[in-house]
Amino acid sequence: AMRNARLCALILAAGPLLAQHEYTQTDADIGARLYIANCIYCHGPDGDQIPGINLGHGKFKHATTDNDIVQIIRNGIPGTGMPAQTMPEPQVRTIVAYLRSLAAAPASDLPPGGDAARGQAIFQGKGQCLNCHRVKDAGSRLGPDLTDIGSLRRVVELEKSLLDPNASVLPQHRFFRVVARDGASVTGRILNQDTFTVQLIDTDQRLRSFSRADLREFTPLNNSPMPSYKGKLSTQELADLVSYLVSLKGI
Repeated sequence: AMRNARLCALILAAGPLLAQHEYTQTDADIGARLYIANCIYCHGPDGDQIPGINLGHGKFKHATTDNDIVQIIRNGIPGTGMPAQTMPEPQVRTIVAYLRSLAAAPASDLPPGGDAARGQAIFQGKGQCLNCHRVKDAGSRLGPDLTDIGSLRRVVELEKSLLDPNASVLPQHRFFRVVARDGASVTGRILNQDTFTVQLIDTDQRLRSFSRADLREFTPLNNSPMPSYKGKLSTQELADLVSYLVSLKGI
């Protein structure tokens, strides 16, 4: 049901769409999260997953202004797979800001010479990625599951995550430290939280649940627990590893 509510068809065509508003980097960052949550399963990380459609080039068939894009997202396109969204207009405008930044961003092409098979060997061996991550039925649940990461993140984002993990942590992947009233401290990745409770998976891969009323501290960690591979893997090894990650489509 959730995926049926995804944004499914901002349709590409000929002429470039000129930006009608000034957007900040914060707008684009917020829009990126909303795009990942609502659009990416149909349009893909680069906006080109639907044949004949490419959001990453800033050209749209049914829009000539930013306001047109906003209306398409909010109202959908009758007779197509593009559903209407109940998202407030300010949030929709951040998606437009992200699409602007996507069009202006560097190309998200596979690194030349990358080999997915060699990358898998690095992932499972030298990179020690399975110590924190899981692919299908192998690996750890401490970090994010990477089974379909190739369908969720752009090539340039994957490269950045490997070289500078702190620069590209999605909110849903942040680690937190919780301290109970008795002083006991636990660090882990948040799985779920609401008004009254917090659930996380700790560094021993145990599911932990806490009542907020029993906590004296609940603090996000600024740094990612993932190590940087800058200087640890060669250019060729990085290209191979990225190629493997891009190949992970959840199939």
